[in-house]
Amino acid sequence: MRLKLVPQETSFDFFSHWKVWLGISAFLMVVAFGSFMVRGLNYGIDFRGGTTIRTESAQPVDVGAYRGVLDELDIGDVLISEVFDPAFGDDENVAMIRIQAQDEQEAATPETIAAVEAALASVAPDIKFVSVESVGPKVSGELIQTAVIAVVLAIGAVLIYIWLRFEWQFALGAVVALVHDVILTIGIFSELQIKFDLAIIAALLTIVGYSLNDTVVVFDRVRENLRKYKKKSLAEVLNLSINETLSRTFMTSVTTLLALVSLFVLGGDVIRGFVFAMIWGVIVGTYSSIFVASAVLLYLGVKRDWSKPSNTSGNQFANVDA
Repeated sequence: MRLKLVPQETSFDFFSHWKVWLGISAFLMVVAFGSFMVRGLNYGIDFRGGTTIRTESAQPVDVGAYRGVLDELDIGDVLISEVFDPAFGDDENVAMIRIQAQDEQEAATPETIAAVEAALASVAPDIKFVSVESVGPKVSGELIQTAVIAVVLAIGAVLIYIWLRFEWQFALGAVVALVHDVILTIGIFSELQIKFDLAIIAALLTIVGYSLNDTVVVFDRVRENLRKYKKKSLAEVLNLSINETLSRTFMTSVTTLLALVSLFVLGGDVIRGFVFAMIWGVIVGTYSSIFVASAVLLYLGVKRDWSKPSNTSGNQFANVDA
């Protein structure tokens, strides 16, 4: 007996209140943008600058123990990761410790470094600081700028790809959905003040790809059905297409969420922000591929025969027979 989250054949009417869904999405985007402007983001070390310490010890690296003694120093955000390299010997256990900038200073003070070394020595008495490097606010500012450019270029590439594969109406619908997902993700991080670092930028780009995949699956079926059912209105074709792909969409989303929730619970603090962004992105990405991208396409209208010039208007029920 096969598990079915959604019946094989459904007939939900997704567009009886499509203006309401678009209104809700627009409202949430305004709220998210307002939260970003008022509260800002809780930038992590990657964006605020700080000091990176490379340690070496004959004892195995215990990230939990390291974090425990450093938390007692109250020196702000600290990231700890073990470095693995096949070239290392059994007595070469290396860790990278990143400490956020202290009191608007570019580098941690010698006193702070000494306190960190003393705290870690209580866990690994033979620990050595191989290198101590600092990243100032100028470099951090450049990282923010580069991250914004990366996200914008990704969305721009999606616009061109969908435009070439389908039509400009499909491209605009897909890009509106992607912008919706990115803004809502940034908004939730702003509102909850979760650490925002380079891992979250990677999550945003992953969300763009995931949401686009869902949207393209729906749009492919829409294009097929527009040619197949020439007497149906655009709203009927969109409803039919989404219902036909609904089982696949939900199965993909649920299985992805199962893996992400497991990582969120068991993965530890290092990847928790990234996984949270992915969980949120899968939820809003699934929603936007159904209620945002398709609703925008319904509003813009689309021609039926791609070999003929378009003469559709902005009427949401535009229907030109081939």
